Amino acid sequence: MLRSVSFIGLAVFGALAMNAAPAAAQVQPGSQEVHAYGGELFGDDLTNTKVSGRTPKLDDELSLGQSATSVRQLASGNLDLDLTTVDVDAVWHFDTGSRWVPYVVAGIGYASADLDDPIRGTVNGRAVSIEDDKGFTLNAGVGAKYFATDRFLVRLEARYRYLDGVVDNFEDSLNTFETTLGVGWKF
Repeated sequence: MLRSVSFIGLAVFGALAMNAAPAAAQVQPGSQEVHAYGGELFGDDLTNTKVSGRTPKLDDELSLGQSATSVRQLASGNLDLDLTTVDVDAVWHFDTGSRWVPYVVAGIGYASADLDDPIRGTVNGRAVSIEDDKGFTLNAGVGAKYFATDRFLVRLEARYRYLDGVVDNFEDSLNTFETTLGVGWKF
């Protein structure tokens, strides 16, 4: 099922990208932008395996480049988890002839999790300790930029993110959804 959903998503993304063109007045080839943003990260199960009878979950938290979140549904209570991602993204802008510039984005990157303490519990009667880990990340999303002036813009974005291996014991991946609001400067 997941492969068919992924294939459909890639087909839709490819069709959109083929129709993309640089926005004439707002985004010119060779121009650069820098953005500051904040938003919310909506979590997923941290593992597919129950630890002490509960499935650890990533808590939904606000993010500012680095997501300071927590793991909830643990027998011992919540644990703090800092999730850092670094991405290289491709962005396709659509020419609307107005100050609004919709776009699609896709990229690959690196993710690192930092648990304050290991997640400890039992799985099938056996004691386990789950540590933080590092892995690759993939993302895809949609957004819109509004150019208030020739150089200043406001943007709204939504992204799906796949994180591989942010915890070490069960080789589980993490699926998240992010929404952000930001400002940017074109130079």
